[in-house]
Amino acid sequence: MFDLKGRVAVVTGGGQNVGEGIARLLAEQGAAVAVNDLFEDRAESVAESIRRAGGTACAAPFDVTDADAVAAGVAKLTEALGPVDILVNNAGVPPGMTVTPFREMDPAEWEKFVDLNLYGVLHCTRAVVDGMCDRGWGRIVTVSSGAGQTGLRLGITLYGAGKGAAISFMRHFAMEVADKGVTANTVALGLIDNHLDASVTEGMARQVPAGRLGQPEDIAPAVLFLASDEAGWITGQILGVNGGNLMI
Repeated sequence: MFDLKGRVAVVTGGGQNVGEGIARLLAEQGAAVAVNDLFEDRAESVAESIRRAGGTACAAPFDVTDADAVAAGVAKLTEALGPVDILVNNAGVPPGMTVTPFREMDPAEWEKFVDLNLYGVLHCTRAVVDGMCDRGWGRIVTVSSGAGQTGLRLGITLYGAGKGAAISFMRHFAMEVADKGVTANTVALGLIDNHLDASVTEGMARQVPAGRLGQPEDIAPAVLFLASDEAGWITGQILGVNGGNLMI
């Protein structure tokens, strides 16, 4: 089950953390993986580690918020690996993101959240979907957040707005391509261990019914399932991976 041999996958934001875990697992299951990241060294490091483990991978450094860069990057990775079958829209945390209540946020900061979490998804999806439809098979998985589904008093209002917009896009988009053999689903994450100070993470973990924060290895299998043949009759859905912290 969940055999991805012969498939080509792109994982945006794949140079670290959750994205890295997704890229590694897709490669382990046989996919040729293009590891995207804003920073070339991170993308190449993950791609090289996949190759050392016997998988097939290349680095695909480009800025997902730049439509021209996305088009050029997808063209280049297609030359290296072949046409894209699986797109994982994982990039979602703007560089230098801070926790700031909306009333205290400079309006100049709004754009980066929408650009990355909505326009990044749009640019990457547009770059690969026509080929998927032409070939009659495709999987698009967007990694979102519970912050896009419910209100939180954490000072991440614009982040949540961008994530919520991507969730809505995926639902509508799924309807447009469902009869083309292309599925479009969302994985909504809960609180993830980003290796903060132990006193911070312990406090966050107490909020989760499962008693701990999420790890990359918790997220990657959910993405793998939605990227597989076995999930071919699932589209337009949101899969919560959150340790029970949000039940919708």
